[in-house]
Amino acid sequence: MKKGLLFTIIGFVIVIIIAVGGYIGTYNSLVSKDQNVSSKLSQIDNQLQRRNDLIPNLVETVKGYTKHEEKVFGDLAAARAKISGASSVQERAEGDAQLTSALRSLNVIVENYPVLKANENYLKLQDELAGTENRIAVARKDYNDSVQVFNSYKKRFFVNMFFSGRYPDKEYFKAAEGATEVPNVNF
Repeated sequence: MKKGLLFTIIGFVIVIIIAVGGYIGTYNSLVSKDQNVSSKLSQIDNQLQRRNDLIPNLVETVKGYTKHEEKVFGDLAAARAKISGASSVQERAEGDAQLTSALRSLNVIVENYPVLKANENYLKLQDELAGTENRIAVARKDYNDSVQVFNSYKKRFFVNMFFSGRYPDKEYFKAAEGATEVPNVNF
């Protein structure tokens, strides 16, 4: 009888160890999956911040490029007006020097139009922005995949039975309303 009681106690202890181990393992797995979802969401935030940092640079580059052209055309107009309104040789010489300088700037624009530094910067920033948009799309997909894994795991019998109230379902990253509509672009 003592051996039977000993085996019963050992069996009971083994069952308790397995149950506690399963409980702890399941809880740890749930916590790990929850942290994975949080990490993926953080990656979306990182990429959104990157995009937010790039856009002002892109806008300033475009503004700088436009100012560059406006300055040349403004300089040309001012030099022409100075020559037209010149009443002395000195004023004409100054106007001529100003016009020559403005024409040199215009020639640089004409000769190097597709290869302007400002234009290259714009194209680089545009490429970076496109790359960031792709990173955001990948980060959103990774996040939604981890949400799917978490929510599926949470709905399993044992997990749902013991941990259903501790961790609410995670929400998927969905497109904003109207995101499927084609934007209207007017120049």
